[in-house]
Order: sequence, then structure tokens, then C-alpha cells
Amino acid sequence: MAQILVVDDSATVRNEVSGFLSNQGFDVATAEDGKDGLDKLKADSGIKLVISDVNMPNMDGLTMVEKIRGEMGNSAVNIIMLTTESDPRMKERGKAAGVKGWIVKPFNGDAVVGGIKKLVG
Repeated sequence: MAQILVVDDSATVRNEVSGFLSNQGFDVATAEDGKDGLDKLKADSGIKLVISDVNMPNMDGLTMVEKIRGEMGNSAVNIIMLTTESDPRMKERGKAAGVKGWIVKPFNGDAVVGGIKKLVG
């Protein structure tokens, strides 16, 4: 069972983020887009944190968050967006959907690992 699910359509970003988190001692799963992320979250009840990109094919990250909170009724999992998207309207949509944090790429693991540890528990 994974503790953290990293959702990004870029294999480079998925590998960078999941590799850093694995080196910090976390059990990490990855998904290629929001649809894949939703499926993996449904299959693994041990996931405590989702780190997701916003702009992805098949299903974007914010739609995935809205489905996690709405269709799945899952308000327990923490969600952070990791994205190049800085539009205030997108951030507001994320906040309304229950996103806990918004990290602008590039990923700086050392700067956020303390917060990630708090969210995973």
C-alpha cells in the first residue's frame, strides 16, 4: 500500500518526485493522468497524500480532485497540486475542491518535504 500517489503526465516529473519521496522513506505510487490517478486511489485505501499536476490529457488534475471529493466522497486524502499553472482562478477552483497546497514547478523536494511529512502523518 502506497502512502503517496504522484500524478503527472510527464514521466520525468513522476520519476523525479517519486524518486525523491522514496529516498525520504515514503512508499510511492505513480499515475499518468487524472483518470489513472483516480483508479489507483480507488484501488489503494492506504494513500494519504496525492501530489498532482493540473494540465494532463484524459482527465486534468482539478477534475480528478473534484471526483475524489464528490463521486468518491473521500475527504480524508490530502491533495497538493504540483504544476506550472499559476492562474488565480485555477487556484481558487482547487481550494474550493479541497486542495491543501499549490506548488509551482519545478519541484524542490527539500523545500516541501516537511509539509509533506505533516500531511502523510
